[in-house]
Amino acid sequence: MAKQKGELTGRQRAAVLLISLGPDVSAQVYKHLTEEEIEKLTLEISSVKKVESQQKEEIIEQFHQIALAQDYISQGGIGYAKTVLEKALGENEASNIINRLTSSLQVRPFDFARKADPSQILNFIQNEHPQTIALILSYLDSEQSAQILSELPQDTQADIARRIAIMDSTSPEIISEVEQILERKLSTTVTQDYTQTGGIEAVVEVLNGVDRSTERTILDSLEIQDPELAEEIKKRMFVFEDIVTLDNRAIQRVIREVENEDLMLSLKVASEEVKEVVFKNMSNRMSETFREEMEFMGPVRLRDVEESQTRIVAVIRRLEDVGEIVIARGGGDDIIV
Repeated sequence: MAKQKGELTGRQRAAVLLISLGPDVSAQVYKHLTEEEIEKLTLEISSVKKVESQQKEEIIEQFHQIALAQDYISQGGIGYAKTVLEKALGENEASNIINRLTSSLQVRPFDFARKADPSQILNFIQNEHPQTIALILSYLDSEQSAQILSELPQDTQADIARRIAIMDSTSPEIISEVEQILERKLSTTVTQDYTQTGGIEAVVEVLNGVDRSTERTILDSLEIQDPELAEEIKKRMFVFEDIVTLDNRAIQRVIREVENEDLMLSLKVASEEVKEVVFKNMSNRMSETFREEMEFMGPVRLRDVEESQTRIVAVIRRLEDVGEIVIARGGGDDIIV
């Protein structure tokens, strides 16, 4: 290969690396490649006539640095990796390695923030516009977002939750602008694409992690601002299958409260785990009766089952609202002592 190191393509570097590693290691690498990649790489290897010792050492060292950078990213994110590499290799070489990695990696916006302490993030964003806060929270882990949302002023919590729920795709320009809010403390590289984030599922995950008081405050405000959205969120916060998370006393209370027909329909297509926990909280006679009637019920329409499950979930939420049962959540006020 007459080209100098700086002129080698990525595929040529990969070929030199595999030649240097030997056939056994190369065979293991091939197991992780597609047929097209194997074909192109094999063709490249076959065209290599000679590998200079210095060139081989430089490419192996480069590969070692990239492997280390990937390990650093997995430990603490891109910002952490860049800092470590700068100390070890200097700013220019560190930037080159990070650029090589991020050109092929899909780095999700605000990756650095998912490694940060929620209270630290709160300090940075609490005075920002609600839309800015909503965008950041929609990219964080749900536990982080829940903690931050709980600490924000009550008069802004519902507004931010609503903004997360109705958020759609966000342009890379806006994402980049928002990320600059945190650049003074942490850094990241943004993959410039339109990213789907937010939505009702996102806000449900966040609300499932906040304490009951915060949840009530947000949902009460949302019911005034956007009743349909509030109802949709409440429907998704507790689904029928979540009945297995209730304690025995609560399940017995639910059984007494719901219509037998609704319960039979719901159990007809329920998982064995759900059936077991419900039957366990019935009397032997009632359990046997239910099993027999369900066996002879025959095929049922999925729509009828879903409607029955929705009615049961509504009963469960009503019992919780009046304090007769407790639904375990991420906050501390639901702990029974």
